[in-house]
Amino acid sequence: MIEVTKTPLSGVVIVKVPVFGDERGFFMETFNQQGFENAGLPSNFVQDNHSRSRKGVLRGLHYQFPQWQGKLLRVLSGAIFDVAVDIRPDSRTFGQWYGIELNDENRLQLYIPPGFAHGFATLSESADIAYKCTSLYKAEDDAGIAWNDPDIGVEWPVENPLVSEKDAAAPLLSQINHSDLKV
Repeated sequence: MIEVTKTPLSGVVIVKVPVFGDERGFFMETFNQQGFENAGLPSNFVQDNHSRSRKGVLRGLHYQFPQWQGKLLRVLSGAIFDVAVDIRPDSRTFGQWYGIELNDENRLQLYIPPGFAHGFATLSESADIAYKCTSLYKAEDDAGIAWNDPDIGVEWPVENPLVSEKDAAAPLLSQINHSDLKV
């Protein structure tokens, strides 16, 4: 049975699926449409992605607009600090963030619904991340918020992270027209 734990951000949930292990290794069903529906989770994923990053890499904070994406993330190998930021202007938690360590030992998943920015920092020597999306990626909808926005105040557990040029140039949340963030 799928275990769903709420976070302080409405809609962002921790997903724990059963893991069956013995001396040979383990087996886990990471996604089951009926099981997700029964747990009140989205089951309409249309794209799977796989990302690899080395230690100290920080990716984010990314979102798509106007075609928002919900994301279901898990770590295949290594460890990351995964972050969701509520950017829904009408939300009581607008501008607030939630972070959790996802790794290949706790085997937790994080579901981040549309209306949130997402980012992560790699904690291990390298990390492989798999994530499902509720809508297809569109380059023209690609957007981001500064990973170090002081008004958001994410407490990243890495010093001097390695970020892309695009992420380094991302605007502050206060510089984005909030009407452009309607879900």
